[in-house]
Amino acid sequence: MSMIRDLRAVVRPSRPSLRKESGPYDTTRDPATPSAVVDCAVYRDGARVEMPTPLAPHEAMRQVRRDGGFVWIGLHEPTESEFAGIAREFGLHPLAVEDAVQAHQRPKLERYDDSLFTVFKTIHYVEHDQLDANSEIVETGEVMCFTGKDFFITVRHGGQGSLRALRHRLQDDPELLDKGPSAVLHAIADHVVDGYIAVADAVQDDIDEVETEVFSPGRKGSPRGTDAGRIYQLKREVLEFKRAVSPLLRPMQLLSERPMRLIDPDIQKYFRDVADHLARVQEQVIGFDELLNSILQANLAQASVAQNEDMRKITSWAAIIAVPTMVCGVYGMNFDHMPELHWRYGYPVMMSVTVALCVGIHRTLKRNGWL
Repeated sequence: MSMIRDLRAVVRPSRPSLRKESGPYDTTRDPATPSAVVDCAVYRDGARVEMPTPLAPHEAMRQVRRDGGFVWIGLHEPTESEFAGIAREFGLHPLAVEDAVQAHQRPKLERYDDSLFTVFKTIHYVEHDQLDANSEIVETGEVMCFTGKDFFITVRHGGQGSLRALRHRLQDDPELLDKGPSAVLHAIADHVVDGYIAVADAVQDDIDEVETEVFSPGRKGSPRGTDAGRIYQLKREVLEFKRAVSPLLRPMQLLSERPMRLIDPDIQKYFRDVADHLARVQEQVIGFDELLNSILQANLAQASVAQNEDMRKITSWAAIIAVPTMVCGVYGMNFDHMPELHWRYGYPVMMSVTVALCVGIHRTLKRNGWL
């Protein structure tokens, strides 16, 4: 236990506000790299074995088999031909290889004879000045991990989710790296889930902003509402977030509860902490979805109420105008003998009665809340 007492401090450093700094992300492959291999290193006794020239994957594995330790290979969006040689060298299962190359996989954990295949969805919060109906709030990527007895292979897809900083932090703790590939798998899982927590906090701020706009009174005291398109777009992004978080909970529970030959027992108990944090994020995301449903329904209800109020006002004014229209219509008939046609006070009396009726109708409708 003393050898991994500082595990959390190594794999979970201080996390800055995601709205101020989105963190390091590799967006392009290094032009000097002739293949998809981003990094390939041999680790022995918890330390990286320094080489005068970069090692090819097969050379690194040859050293491991001869001198011990394990090899960690990082790849970024490899093609089928680029990954074929590595798959043969490490004896990776064809189905896992196919998933790793094609990407767009569901988060999962699969056990093969001599390896574990794990898929993580990485989430990156997209900064925006103002939320609108076309705003992209989260970007997703993928990290796929092959864990073996003496090797660890990561395959990344997407322009974010670099593991370079995590690799450097792990290299600063030889006691942890001495635990082998399972320690690296835990560090990546914890790194990904920490990213979920940061994104969830940022999305919460966006939802609070929309909720405030929906329920804040307008200039004249009536609800001003907000664009339903903005709420719907936010709901779609939350749904994408949910697809990354929810399927991962079961694999994390398996890694923390079920003994596995390739997972060090001292490392396994730390997967429980990752699973607990992931469960909390899942509850947040489900709450986001339900809250956005309520906000969208409230916004539509406010729009319906506003339309009803407009219709009541239009109907009220139509009722008021109907009185003079009726009186003028009677006196506009083309007859010689009309009641009080030549009466001296007929016009002022007619106008007075018309105004009195209109004022009475107006007061009655206003008292009843129609105007």
